[in-house]
Amino acid sequence: MLKVENLDLSFDDLVLADNMSFELEASKTHVIIGPNGTGKSTLLKTLFGDIQPQKGQVSFEGAPLTKATLSTWRTQFGYMPQDIRLDVGLTVLEVVLLGQLNALSLKLGDQLLEEALQALDQIGLLHLANRDVRTLSGGQCQMILFAQALMRKPKILMLDEPVSALDLHFQQVLLDHLDQQTKQKGWVSLMILHDLNLAAQYADNLLVLKGGKVVAQGAPKDVITPAMVEDVYGVKADVQLDSLGVPFIRTQRRGAHAYVSMKESLNESKPESSYAN
Repeated sequence: MLKVENLDLSFDDLVLADNMSFELEASKTHVIIGPNGTGKSTLLKTLFGDIQPQKGQVSFEGAPLTKATLSTWRTQFGYMPQDIRLDVGLTVLEVVLLGQLNALSLKLGDQLLEEALQALDQIGLLHLANRDVRTLSGGQCQMILFAQALMRKPKILMLDEPVSALDLHFQQVLLDHLDQQTKQKGWVSLMILHDLNLAAQYADNLLVLKGGKVVAQGAPKDVITPAMVEDVYGVKADVQLDSLGVPFIRTQRRGAHAYVSMKESLNESKPESSYAN
């Protein structure tokens, strides 16, 4: 279990965590949602140890994150940050192999090579193994970094907007594979998503951030409501459950009701045509 207790984090007048506490269980996919600028990415960096909070503690399986334990702490993580630029003269296979950097030597073992090729095959990109990563699209880079994170054999997998550059097919490939591996291998998986419908489909546990606090947490069907969407995002939305009991969110256009009313009013006041049919 990954545990956050009484976390305070701020930059100047911007409060990103205000006495924040939550627990993330293993074998579950946890998804963070919330408005831009609410500190979602900063929270992931804090859990990884890149940012030191003003107060509070982060621990995993009872062991706290400290300056002394930082290097050991990070070996437990597979971390895929938001920045997906790969401006290096390496092949796709070489980038994936970097996920096991500590195990690499002058002679590449057959087992390690097989694991990297299998990781690419599982996400449908084996055919790109020998391509220079600088020739890939943003979406392909995102998938390659996902494969690299899997190669680290993490206990904790953190992904910051992992599908932002992906088409519908690869969104499903990545998220389905993440869900399957999380449950099979007992990972604590935590990712940030902006698409509420994807969050509703794939989250076992949904955390809603606003104003430095977790304002809602739990199963998507319990958390995603029209009131929550309006309160957190300032947007009116219709929320319905699909045949599997998963919430489906359809936002309402700003001013749409006023536009329809005006159009109906104009049609009612329009004089009848003098032309005969």
